[in-house]
Amino acid sequence: MSRYVTQVRVRWSDLDAFRHVNNAKTVTLLEEARVDWLFSEAARHGVNRLTEGIVVAKLEIDYRRPIGMELPVTVSMGVTKLGNASFTIDYVLSQAGATAACASTVLVPVDPVTFRPRRMDDHERGFLSRYLNPVPAAAGQPDGGAAWPG
Repeated sequence: MSRYVTQVRVRWSDLDAFRHVNNAKTVTLLEEARVDWLFSEAARHGVNRLTEGIVVAKLEIDYRRPIGMELPVTVSMGVTKLGNASFTIDYVLSQAGATAACASTVLVPVDPVTFRPRRMDDHERGFLSRYLNPVPAAAGQPDGGAAWPG
């Protein structure tokens, strides 16, 4: 099973009053990594339909430690569930080698005209199946002890 790994730059506007990435902005980091994978990388492999319309049906995040601005965030992504009309991505966000957050999203491809859910075609399923592993990578990520200052 392979995972797609990319880096996302933290912007000053992502920070909150405590000088770490605001919890809501972490969702933006996930989105930027996902767009890199499902739009750019998939398109390089001839899988273009995912860019026509896709919605997030469910999102879960387990915050483990603060994300600072000094270094980019490395995001590792894989597929834990691949259905006919939806799939689940798991994410591990790390910075300086330490796991900062683990997340998952359920994504549903939609028809760009009707905006109704649609079944994925064989090319989409083939591309995503290369990253399929039903056990989330986060399951193997240690918490590393007390991560939050306090």
